[in-house]
Amino acid sequence: MSRTTYVRAVGDAVARAMRADERVIVLGEDVAEGGPYTATAGLSEEFGRERVRNTPISEAAVCGVAVGAAQAGMRPIVEIMFIDFITLALDQLVNQAAKARFMSGGQLSVPLVLRTQGGAGQRGGAQHSQSLESWLTHIPGLKVVMPSRAVDAAGLMTSAIADPDPVVFIESKALYFAREDVADEPPAVPIGRAITLRAGSDVTIVATSRMVRSALEAAERLAGEGIEAEVIDPRTLVPLDVEAITASVARTSRLVVAHEAVEFGGFGGEIVATVQAACFDDLDAPIERVGAPFTPIPLSPRLEEEYLPGADEVVAAVRRTLADG
Repeated sequence: MSRTTYVRAVGDAVARAMRADERVIVLGEDVAEGGPYTATAGLSEEFGRERVRNTPISEAAVCGVAVGAAQAGMRPIVEIMFIDFITLALDQLVNQAAKARFMSGGQLSVPLVLRTQGGAGQRGGAQHSQSLESWLTHIPGLKVVMPSRAVDAAGLMTSAIADPDPVVFIESKALYFAREDVADEPPAVPIGRAITLRAGSDVTIVATSRMVRSALEAAERLAGEGIEAEVIDPRTLVPLDVEAITASVARTSRLVVAHEAVEFGGFGGEIVATVQAACFDDLDAPIERVGAPFTPIPLSPRLEEEYLPGADEVVAAVRRTLADG
């Protein structure tokens, strides 16, 4: 067990996979120099630039090369510097990687991991701060994971690299340098398995990525008022662990869903619809949602802080759902 950061946990998981399997390669802009947030630091020194390849600034080309390499038997890990830039790789990712198994009748697989990071709070402005996970969860054939803790980032990366199909691995830059205790050989975390981080009986809070920490802070504050909130981190958006979420809501009878992405059209809406259909008779109040406002992300520090949802918004949502019904 050692104290490490989220970003180092990701890099260490990649390194372990590369040591275990020479088919694992890393592709992306500046990955041989560590990438924009040091996730791939040290890999080119250990494994050489044949397996850790800097690429031109063309997300479409990088993703296309990775799809071909995966179909040829390699296990590429592609880094897209910011999730905002994934727009340039969507043709290869959505129309090729996600469809290959289905369109070939199972003859082709694309064991590809596409790493990217999103989220605001770093003064990156409207083109470097978005949370676009809901775009990717809409595509059959893609698995989408979004860990909030270093230990889960390590375990899910191990599972993603081993998966026979394309996995989009979304990290949060706001979480990169938070320190946690992580085992030296962390176990794989199954894709599609949620985790309950705090037990409670009055309301269920389902939160993703950075908002998991906000949900836990909110639950601690609410406990001082005698309100016990259960906090669930799905960890994986596709496939979603519906059973874990609905089982919690069946006990608490109330639900708050929180994510950093714009609330309108966000993945939280899918969770709400799923729970409403499965737990209609169990719900004692309308489901509450927490997300960002429907506007581009401001560059101004004061405005960005106002834009970002956090623990205050989660607490307010819990109070609303408890006041109803």
